[in-house]
Amino acid sequence: MGGLLVSVSISVMRRLPAYLHYLKQLPPDVENISATAIAAQLDLGDVLVRKDLNSISGAGKPRTGYSVRGLIDDLENFLGYRKKNQAVIVGAGKLGCAMLDHSGFEEYGLHILAAFDSDPKKIGITDTGKYIYPLSDFKEFCSQADIKIGVITTPASAAQEICDLMCGSGIRAIWNFAPTHLTAGKDILIQNENMAASLALLSAHLSEMDC
Repeated sequence: MGGLLVSVSISVMRRLPAYLHYLKQLPPDVENISATAIAAQLDLGDVLVRKDLNSISGAGKPRTGYSVRGLIDDLENFLGYRKKNQAVIVGAGKLGCAMLDHSGFEEYGLHILAAFDSDPKKIGITDTGKYIYPLSDFKEFCSQADIKIGVITTPASAAQEICDLMCGSGIRAIWNFAPTHLTAGKDILIQNENMAASLALLSAHLSEMDC
């Protein structure tokens, strides 16, 4: 891998998966591709795409551009998709169970081992053979399995308490689906998925079209 930087900005990190997804959809006989071609398909500026790709894979070659296979390898390695990260979910409601049983996360290097819930009625095994454990077992499970990623799918009222529990159990990255702001130490990364904000953007777009 050439020209790899130690880190890139959050905005670049958000674009890299889109590049990878597009490259993986290309026909097998496409061996090379230019930043201009990628930019045209993703509706981005070619200078921006070239800068993004150069930061994680080095510069493309004149006339031939980038090796598709090499670029896929560099993107997957940089994004950590080839390193399996084990995660757990707290909140075994409909969303939590759907995520627990979803196998598609494996493609992105995320292996969700189990879910936890405080409701005794939800404890057991899902249809895909995944386990839902009592919340009281959470800290011991994380310690034994060396869990570093936690997913929160609880109601907003319980989310901060669960966040604190995760931070005290060795988890260093939290994927939060609860509709509330969470606070944690500086060494803890919290990624919020704000569905209300996303829906607001969609609604605003439709409203503009109707004007």
